[in-house]
Amino acid sequence: MRIVMIGTGYVGLVSGVCFADFGHQVVCVDRDSAKIARLDAGEVPIYEPELDVVMARNVDAGRLTFTTDLAGAVVGADAVFIAVGTPTRRGDGHADLSYVMAAATELAHAMPDGVVVVTKSTVPVGTNRKVQETIAAANPALDFEVASNPEFLREGAAVKDFMHPDRVVVGVQSERAAKVLRDIYRPLYLRDFPIVVTDLESAEMIKYAANAFLATKITFINEIAALCERVGADVKQVSRGMGMDGRIGNKFLHAGPGYGGSCFPKDTTALARIGQEHASPMRIVEAVIEVNEAVKRRMTDKLLDLCGGSFAGRTVGVLGVTFKPDTDDMRAAPSLSIVPALVGGGARVQICDPQGQREGAALLHGVSWHDDAYGAAEKADLLVILTEWNEFRALDLSRIARDMATPRLADLRNIYSAEDARAAGFVAYEGVGRQGYGA
Repeated sequence: MRIVMIGTGYVGLVSGVCFADFGHQVVCVDRDSAKIARLDAGEVPIYEPELDVVMARNVDAGRLTFTTDLAGAVVGADAVFIAVGTPTRRGDGHADLSYVMAAATELAHAMPDGVVVVTKSTVPVGTNRKVQETIAAANPALDFEVASNPEFLREGAAVKDFMHPDRVVVGVQSERAAKVLRDIYRPLYLRDFPIVVTDLESAEMIKYAANAFLATKITFINEIAALCERVGADVKQVSRGMGMDGRIGNKFLHAGPGYGGSCFPKDTTALARIGQEHASPMRIVEAVIEVNEAVKRRMTDKLLDLCGGSFAGRTVGVLGVTFKPDTDDMRAAPSLSIVPALVGGGARVQICDPQGQREGAALLHGVSWHDDAYGAAEKADLLVILTEWNEFRALDLSRIARDMATPRLADLRNIYSAEDARAAGFVAYEGVGRQGYGA
């Protein structure tokens, strides 16, 4: 089939590349000519494991191309996917749909009859019908269909998730549109991955409900972690015991400095606003948003206590600033709250992150960047683990402790235990939801 993908961000580029790997002819379209030039040169503009290899393979096979010319791309297309950004709108928390509607308007004047327009972007309930109305108003004679196909990709594992999904959700209004989507995803259907076909509104709601529930699990275990610290329990043991219950499951039960990234903060805020607009408040979701911000502040308080109540004159090493490992994405990362608090308090901050400097250099001011964890820890009064990159899971803690001015460890991802830190020579240790020691 011939597929057009509008937008070459995380969702659009990964989806376009993987559709090409299914054997479809895919054209990825973006207004950013500099980004298209980089893609044409074989350069992937984001860090995502495996994406560069799969992209190169399909470009070489002639199944994947990139362009800024939407009108030329849609000639002969069976389906056009809209995968543009829907950031939180300033001031009111709504998802900003201006990019989606701009794409719909442009499509109305460019695409031929018979095309299925598929919204891949995360959009509030009712958006697909607005897309349909926008296209129909701009070109009343056009014969087209609208469908919803929300994505469930984890940054850092997006290619794997696309190729081995838990499910594919498709929202449609007709069997004609459903057939086009089934044909597109036929390679997954043949391998017994489930395809869930719903109405438009249900597909839109599934995406928000799923992300809000996962954010709730993270926030719940972070609240339990705070209580564990007060009563002497270990949240890792609590999480393990909870996760063995098949009704709960062990995923997203890892205590830490709060959720971040491109999806959870934006989608929980949007869902809360949708509930308010329809007089059906999402009280649990609203509490999740509030608690997540409090978790980040609590992490800063932990670091302040380890520094004796003041960051002034302290040197702090920070390991990891991206919101999660295996990505260069800094959006809503806990580091964006914690590092400025350190710098603002008068600390010298030394950072190591395998992929974070490209975006982090413009977001985190007054810090120094180091190539490895040992350089970031050298002569530091405190070492903070903020992101659980694999590179940080097998450190020589004894070497780090010897090289620090005062060996204190704040492991906000619970990679190391208090016993590990004490044996390595750290005079103070704090985890999340675990018992620390020292001061």
